[in-house]
Amino acid sequence: MNRPLLYGALAAALVVLSMLSLSIGRVWVPFEVWFDPGSDPRWPILLELRAPRTVLALLIGGALGLSGAALQGYTRNPLADPGVLGVSAMAALGAVLTLYYGVAALVPWALPVAAVAGALLGVLVLMLLSGTASSMVSFLLAGAILSVVASAGVSLALSLAPNPWAVAEIVDWLMGSIEDRGWPEVRMAAPLIALGCGLLLTTGRALDALTLGETGARSLGVSLERTRWILAAGVALAAGACVAVTGVIGFVGLVTPHLLRPLVGARPGALLGPSILGGAVIVLAADILVRLAPSAAEVKLGVAMAAFGAPFFLMLLLRLRKGTA
Repeated sequence: MNRPLLYGALAAALVVLSMLSLSIGRVWVPFEVWFDPGSDPRWPILLELRAPRTVLALLIGGALGLSGAALQGYTRNPLADPGVLGVSAMAALGAVLTLYYGVAALVPWALPVAAVAGALLGVLVLMLLSGTASSMVSFLLAGAILSVVASAGVSLALSLAPNPWAVAEIVDWLMGSIEDRGWPEVRMAAPLIALGCGLLLTTGRALDALTLGETGARSLGVSLERTRWILAAGVALAAGACVAVTGVIGFVGLVTPHLLRPLVGARPGALLGPSILGGAVIVLAADILVRLAPSAAEVKLGVAMAAFGAPFFLMLLLRLRKGTA
């Protein structure tokens, strides 16, 4: 598919979904309210609730989509994703520790810093355990080990929580949601996500070269060590910032590259830009759907993405199994 046409279609979808996101909810905010500040009582809903929620959905979707595309390109593994491989779980563990000890309430930046540190540790351990040229099985096993370790740490924090309110706060946060998030969360996440995405976008040439193998990439002048550190820092900043403000929202980085890859071809570097827009489209659309769900309480976005992503993951595994049989 022609790249300008693809970018134009994704951008148009984002504009339409953003307008719907600003309007749809338990209280409908019609288009004319946008141009009537102050006099309409629904204006604060638009400005203080819907607008930051829409911006967060765009930021988080773009960051997770790009992180998944970069990890899949670097590892040449179609199952790589921050959520599936335990990177998001490690970021969640770092954030949960700040909630458990009450540091997040005293120091606002403690939670995002801990989440980014956990994600960075997760990426580095994942690469050390699996290696850069590992098989699909060893890569998944390394991710499973990370997920188990992180889950054990979170479970320990829940079992030793000092009071039921701390347990409720941790559980609610772990489900993943952008409900009731405001401009402070946007200001917290946006710089880290922008920096992480900027780093990941610089790896396009290296990811294309890696399709020739490590020897071929080195012959083209690509520094694999430098690429590895840039990738680790980029994924840690992008995924860690997402987890810090929304909790764990999985499968975005897995689904987005697979949906867009047939449209851009086999070059991993060419997939990075579209994955930002594609991930934002997926998260924004999912967030609109959870608001429309007929339930007393709003369905958590992380739960909705898991319900959609798990069957996709299973279908992908079956397809890969059939291809290698």
